[in-house]
Amino acid sequence: MTAPDTSGQLAEQLLRLTRRLHRAQKRYLDPVGITPAQSRLLRTVSHYEEPPRMADLAQRLEVVPRAVTTLVDALEANGAVRRVPDPTNRRVIRIEITDQGRSTLRALREARRTAVEDILAPLSTEQRVVLGSLLDELMAGPERGC
Repeated sequence: MTAPDTSGQLAEQLLRLTRRLHRAQKRYLDPVGITPAQSRLLRTVSHYEEPPRMADLAQRLEVVPRAVTTLVDALEANGAVRRVPDPTNRRVIRIEITDQGRSTLRALREARRTAVEDILAPLSTEQRVVLGSLLDELMAGPERGC
């Protein structure tokens, strides 16, 4: 008799949970008028002390610069960010979050909290603490080529 493939089963469960979380977030993000990818870019811009360059964002998000351009275009059309010239190098463009962008971020945080609460609703407080500890442990481990 062979042992059950617990690693494969856990991987499948994690993938299914990730998809479920993405669907829940999308459902709550739709009314905000922003896609999950735009949300990620907006959150990333907000973490910089000074407005980042497009190349900085591409590197941080681990995407090609063209993908950042497309996301910035959409967020700029939405009024959430604006392109500003670099004060020391006029060839460089930086991305600055606007007041509308900060308002959008607040709505996004609430939407994400609500989506996560939907997913975690069946768990008790103690179970959430254990899950959080387990996830922290997994995140602290080496990436090993991921």
